[in-house]
Amino acid sequence: MDYKYIEQLLERYWECATTLEEEQILRTFFSQKDVPVVLLPYKDLFTYTETEKTETVLGDDFDARILSMIEDPAPVKAKTIRLTQRLKPLFKAAAVVAIFLTLGNAMQVAFQPRNPVDTTDMAAVEQVKEGVSVAQQVDTAKQDSSKLQTSVQLYR
Repeated sequence: MDYKYIEQLLERYWECATTLEEEQILRTFFSQKDVPVVLLPYKDLFTYTETEKTETVLGDDFDARILSMIEDPAPVKAKTIRLTQRLKPLFKAAAVVAIFLTLGNAMQVAFQPRNPVDTTDMAAVEQVKEGVSVAQQVDTAKQDSSKLQTSVQLYR
């Protein structure tokens, strides 16, 4: 038997160019018992809707059974949150900032070069402390010039 028309319909079907009537012709052809071996792989594609109608589907009591399996959720109680609990993240952040600042200052002090204290500087500091008060000084310009002369003589 010549199945050229069916093969042409299949070609048009794969190109999506068939009409609804032509697709119905394909369905009725493949629903027959005697389908050629060459066209047998396409039979399941066109008889799928017919075979699915006969298979079991969900019953009317399915929704009731599923709803009975689902338990009612427990009511959620409102939880009171104190002010300290709300501010706890802020306290933690402030503590972290304080730690970083403290460590930063400690590192800065640790890496600064230290100058040893000279004994000559200490003597100068003590002289200033033991010196004459500003109220007792009469002529500061005269004293400044004498200090200048002594310092110039020391550097020569």
